[in-house]
Amino acid sequence: MKIILDTQKFTVVIERLAHQLIENHGNFKETVVIGIQPRGIFLANRLVPYLEKITKSKIQFGVLDITFYRDDFNTSNELHIPNDTNIDFSIENKKVILVDDVLYTGRTIRSAMDAILDFGRPQKIELVTLVDRRFSRQLPIQADYVGVTVDSMISQKIKVKWQEQVGKDEVILLNKEI
Repeated sequence: MKIILDTQKFTVVIERLAHQLIENHGNFKETVVIGIQPRGIFLANRLVPYLEKITKSKIQFGVLDITFYRDDFNTSNELHIPNDTNIDFSIENKKVILVDDVLYTGRTIRSAMDAILDFGRPQKIELVTLVDRRFSRQLPIQADYVGVTVDSMISQKIKVKWQEQVGKDEVILLNKEI
């Protein structure tokens, strides 16, 4: 096990991501933020209040479930239970910022983009991720805003711990049991 981000660095990374978003989106008048269920909403729930505090603007924020958009949806016999989707605003001609915790193969983001298009046609889609596992991509997708880049092997796993779930903010690199 290796700690990639401890609690202190975790907070600094989130604030840095927020400031990068502000640099590119100003007051967010034409921009919406959408957290991808289930874990992207934790990062989005940290970013949005911070962005609103700094910009003194109300940001349109939603959550998106991609369960039925996944390309592996029908490949297992397990029951898929979707999470909530709550996008109660128009994304038509808006800049959409998708938020997820870890960018790994790119398949989750591809599914999220498919799902977003059912809500309208955005002007642009950008991606914010806390962790980018850049050498594991299966699709040509990359994040516009990255908290930390981790070069890891397929035999390793990134675990993001959230204060809201386990009482501690931390990103760790684990070796999978073989």
